Amino acid sequence: MKRDPLNISQSGSEFPLILGRDVSGVIMECGLDVKYFREGDEVWAAIPPWRQGSLAEFVVLSANEVSWKPKSLSHTEAAALPYVAATAWSALVNTGGLNKDNCTNKRILILGGSGGVGTFAIQLLKAWGAHVTVTCSQNAEGFVRGLRVDHVVDYTDGPVEEPLGALEKFHLILDNIGGDTERWALGLLKPWSGAKYVTLVTPFLQNTDLLGVADGMMQTAVTVATKALKHLAKGVHYRWGFFAPSGTALDEVKDLVDAGQIRAVVEETFSFSQVPQAFSKVEKGHARGKTVVEISKGESDSQG
Repeated sequence: MKRDPLNISQSGSEFPLILGRDVSGVIMECGLDVKYFREGDEVWAAIPPWRQGSLAEFVVLSANEVSWKPKSLSHTEAAALPYVAATAWSALVNTGGLNKDNCTNKRILILGGSGGVGTFAIQLLKAWGAHVTVTCSQNAEGFVRGLRVDHVVDYTDGPVEEPLGALEKFHLILDNIGGDTERWALGLLKPWSGAKYVTLVTPFLQNTDLLGVADGMMQTAVTVATKALKHLAKGVHYRWGFFAPSGTALDEVKDLVDAGQIRAVVEETFSFSQVPQAFSKVEKGHARGKTVVEISKGESDSQG
């Protein structure tokens, strides 16, 4: 039965729930209206939350959510990218207004740079010529510097507000951390210059869990509007970033991957029988890229 997360009151529509958002595999069958793909094509995609997930033998997707897999990547490597790519693309491009033509020498700060979204965002921004500063732990510094980041601030060495405050102000901040960061991070932006603070940590799910879908969405809208107006008065733009599935965005990412400007960062790979161990590892945090689950032993398909 199809899952509808926006109508969880329907009996039987929520479970069984299949987890996983990334997929890389081979098209087994196409709908009659599909023009740009054919059976046997190797593709990748980020599955939207209103569909069942990727930890399955077969996945059903719309053609506009799918892109051809980069030829330079195996399925295991490719499965580490779509969801973080679509999330970072939505935050930086759709919400942040950045693109390959306006990014050169822009100063970008990524709070939490060693996880999946952070490592992708670093590579995308460097490919577009930005100056990138990240916060991460000391033992991740060498890892993120390998992605060509320009400056690293170690959060295990004490509060990061002071060392970041001593730097030249930023054009955009991408916040993967949330919590107390909003209290001080917006002061690091260049005021009255169109600078944006984009956070991926929102209370949307918590609000809908506590208040229901309609009231939760209303409360979330009120919260973001209040914060946006408050910070606009100080000369900076406050925005929330959300995952948005997009085969078009993945088309552009594919070209960057095959050009050698973005690489997949796979921290660890698990077999399908090890899914519980994979999720246990993810829950511990402190990721260095992505965790991938291989559905089969061969290269036919992989999910993350």
